[in-house]
Amino acid sequence: MCFRTGFVSASEKNPVQAPRSELPKWAVQLNRLIAPALPLCSLDNGVHFGHSEPVPVRRRVRMGTYKETEMAGRQVWLITGAARGMGTSFVKAALAEGHAVVATGRRPEEVTQTFGTRDDLLAIRLDVTSTEDADAAVAAAVERFGHVDVAVNNAGASFKGYFEEMSPCQVEQQLATNLIGPMNVTRAVLPVMRRQRSGHLIAISSGAGLLGFEYSSVYAASKFGLEGWMGALAQEVAPFGIRTTIVNPGFFRTGLASPESLIWPEIAIDDYAERSAAQRLWWQAQDGQQAGDPDKLARALMTIAAEDPPPQRFIAGPDVLALAERKIAELQRQLEAHRELSSSLSFED
Repeated sequence: MCFRTGFVSASEKNPVQAPRSELPKWAVQLNRLIAPALPLCSLDNGVHFGHSEPVPVRRRVRMGTYKETEMAGRQVWLITGAARGMGTSFVKAALAEGHAVVATGRRPEEVTQTFGTRDDLLAIRLDVTSTEDADAAVAAAVERFGHVDVAVNNAGASFKGYFEEMSPCQVEQQLATNLIGPMNVTRAVLPVMRRQRSGHLIAISSGAGLLGFEYSSVYAASKFGLEGWMGALAQEVAPFGIRTTIVNPGFFRTGLASPESLIWPEIAIDDYAERSAAQRLWWQAQDGQQAGDPDKLARALMTIAAEDPPPQRFIAGPDVLALAERKIAELQRQLEAHRELSSSLSFED
């Protein structure tokens, strides 16, 4: 294993709960009396009340400790990758709308440097590849604000290179950050949203989640995976009043194409050398030249999040609108090319 993705064993994720027969008589009676009224409650010995399902000890949280009267009617947004780029714009826009924000990142001090210390902002460390970090961030959010209404899976990385030149370790890192990372955060926040019977999960995808491009095969794999997962998840959580939205941004002027953000292949293959060099030059030239304004995208995100219901997909930018139309046209051509053959594959009754 070349990269620790933060996975924990099944025994860690599902700590053994004391069987009802082993509970003290007073505890059984207390549970019968108060279980319907408690969103989450536990004793220090790991005995849990108020739930029909096991609740991991590390997710115990105390509800509603932050100025409940001030939080009335205010949404709480949890945003990953908040220390830079689009994440910073999302935090700024959410605060401007009057929401409380849990701004997470690997360097939360950068969030504090940008926004200062304020009652409606909690900056906390979260490496999305760590399930422990994800659980701790959600627990801190609920401890501070009492609930989580919107979770924005924004954190990501961009690995550029031809597939053969990307090492297995780099493939694993790309998927760990862009696919498994959002899963970790969503797994941590879903129990909170299910108890609320409400919530909104937003995943920041890419134009590469609609169409794959040369020199971005592994990146595209992570975004296609993200979109497939979100599409299925939407159906799984809808009965709990939880909505989902996939956002497909085009080229926005963030640090994603900066020298410190782009990650190049670890393997060099002569057959790709000339094309690889040209691709590097092209990507390096994009830094600071992208047409998209991340602050406008953030304000658009506030707009669609306020819709009832919110859209399941938001195409962000004229460049991705063109990609989406191209994708639709390509699918239509492929359907028509073999429609008769495709329709002939059922059993003859």
